[in-house]
Amino acid sequence: MDEADEMLGRGFLDQVNDILKLVPPQTQICLFSATMPPEIIKMTESIMSNPAKILVKNENLTLEGIKQFYISCSSDDVKFDNLIEIFSHLDVNQCMIYCNTREKAENLTDRMREKKFVVSCMHSKMNQEERNKIMNEFRTGSSRLLVSTDLLARGIDVYQVGLVINFDLPNKKENYIHRIGRSGRFGRRGIAINLITKQESSILMQIEEFYNTEISNLPTDLSEID
Repeated sequence: MDEADEMLGRGFLDQVNDILKLVPPQTQICLFSATMPPEIIKMTESIMSNPAKILVKNENLTLEGIKQFYISCSSDDVKFDNLIEIFSHLDVNQCMIYCNTREKAENLTDRMREKKFVVSCMHSKMNQEERNKIMNEFRTGSSRLLVSTDLLARGIDVYQVGLVINFDLPNKKENYIHRIGRSGRFGRRGIAINLITKQESSILMQIEEFYNTEISNLPTDLSEID
């Protein structure tokens, strides 16, 4: 089971148990995730018997090859202005932009389209056919910018993604590493930029402490981060 913490954390334990009742007892069960909170490990005790555990400390999770930055903003409008400024100075093949709500993702997409950006948007209210179409456009490069909620924080491998922007910091610290991990796939370098308000600065500090990492102020000269 991949992304096990997300599967079990969303309340699918009963369904998982129902499936396991149909599986031969001698079947080997493996759970995988880049993040596995203690409460999720506790839940796995009901579906696994004395399993071997390979656990990585939080401070060792930050992905090598991904440069992390932040920009302090006084409001969402200032975040938007900085977002547009980033694209006027950085040459990016493809970029994923994360928002915490469907409403904000749709609003940000509309505002970017008003600025003549070719941008797609994906969230959980879309049916599977719509999601497949949007992902195909993004994978093939028809759309270079994709605004999403945490629906696409995990399990999406698009080779060309070199930049991840958190328009909102994630509500769960564990999702931060999954989000920024969409860049720098397959051993390539990546960049993560966090747009934060004063209220979010404490959350950023918590993320730094949680992963024992340093997130630097974005330099004025963006050529310095290439």
